Amino acid sequence: MTENFRLHAFVCTNQRDPKKPRECCASKNALDVMTRLKRAAKAAGINDIRVNKAGCLDRCEQGISCVVYPNGIWYTIPDDDKAIARIVEHLAGGKAADEFLMVE
Repeated sequence: MTENFRLHAFVCTNQRDPKKPRECCASKNALDVMTRLKRAAKAAGINDIRVNKAGCLDRCEQGISCVVYPNGIWYTIPDDDKAIARIVEHLAGGKAADEFLMVE
């Protein structure tokens, strides 16, 4: 295990009160998606990154929100194993998964 991570991926798993008008990532299966992303990265042997759940990243309306630091790359992660695998490619050191970049 390394103490100095090359990248940190924070995935919003925020659960908002259903009475609130705004969407939340938790209702989109975010915790499961985050867990699958973490497991896929580990299975790929990527040991110098950290995948963490995060509270609200204030972009829940755009899908399951994920930000990768230190580069500040924002993703909308679909609940789809192919999408997760593509993002893992980026985390492994490849280029950003353009097809899942969050649009402002």
